[in-house]
Amino acid sequence: MVTTRRRTYGLLCATLAGSLMLAVAGCSGEEDGNDKAPDVSMTADKLCGGGAVNKSGAEALEVITGDTRFQDSGKELTVGAAARELTRTAVSTSQGKGDICRIYPNIGSYDDGLRVTWEMSGSAPRGIAASKFTLLTMGEEAATAHDAAYVTFACGHKDRPNTAPDHVSTWVEDTKVTVPDENERALENAYATVAHSFALALAKELNCDNNAGLKPKPTLIPAS
Repeated sequence: MVTTRRRTYGLLCATLAGSLMLAVAGCSGEEDGNDKAPDVSMTADKLCGGGAVNKSGAEALEVITGDTRFQDSGKELTVGAAARELTRTAVSTSQGKGDICRIYPNIGSYDDGLRVTWEMSGSAPRGIAASKFTLLTMGEEAATAHDAAYVTFACGHKDRPNTAPDHVSTWVEDTKVTVPDENERALENAYATVAHSFALALAKELNCDNNAGLKPKPTLIPAS
């Protein structure tokens, strides 16, 4: 597995946390574990309402964060809630954006996580100008970098076959400024994989025709 700066940080914090837990247990004299703090962390598949992060996405999150468990993402920020908000927005306008959820490592701070958002447009994407992104052959358009990725798909409506599709993007971005390192390609693939996982989950939640053409697994081949 790829070792990132966050992985090193996570292992160090885990070691320190483990030492502190042992020290506290020794001082308290408790052996039955009844006084342990409740576990408020969760596995990747339970994040953002559950079902948003598939197996490939979970493996990608471990590459990005160095963790397999994450802070509880809460009951309000979910893919289902994002789909409902997007649907309400689409009634009155063809453009909009909003949050899906936040993902924070199990050991870390609220400055060291990922922001997942959605955007809607009434027209097909025209390509992104930022030079740091690598375009991928996925959905209508997809691009990735060492600290962000997006997947855009056209959501056709099964119940309104003669209407124009909504063009929806899912974005996954680091919440702090990062610089590329020797693992840049691995991080690009990881961010793209997480963005695809959320795009597929959102397309299913929106009941897009044929899951908006998104495949079960991401396509990480750079566009020619």
